[in-house]
Amino acid sequence: MASVDAADRLAALVDTLAGEPDVTLPEPGAPRRFGSRALKVDGAAFAMVVRGALVLKLPEDRVAALLADGRGGPFGGRGRPYREWVALADGEPATDLPLAREALAFARARRDALS
Repeated sequence: MASVDAADRLAALVDTLAGEPDVTLPEPGAPRRFGSRALKVDGAAFAMVVRGALVLKLPEDRVAALLADGRGGPFGGRGRPYREWVALADGEPATDLPLAREALAFARARRDALS
């Protein structure tokens, strides 16, 4: 089966996660800056599309496992990958949703740890 476009994959996540408490949706037409077009929880981005890949914020060990399994690639700026972000170039909504729910739970746990 062919992979679904990353923007369509994010749109499917938006449709599914829109009703979750404290989740805010990407801002249509927002200026291009980090996280402006992302799914967020309490203002913290946890899922977005960057350079044609679905990008999720997950615990560092989970990202390492996805990289080791070949399910994801590194994501970062200025030549240095971010430890808690993974780029999923290929996929489909059914396989993205469990990872997106993990990303949402991780973002919530980080929020709760800071409060």
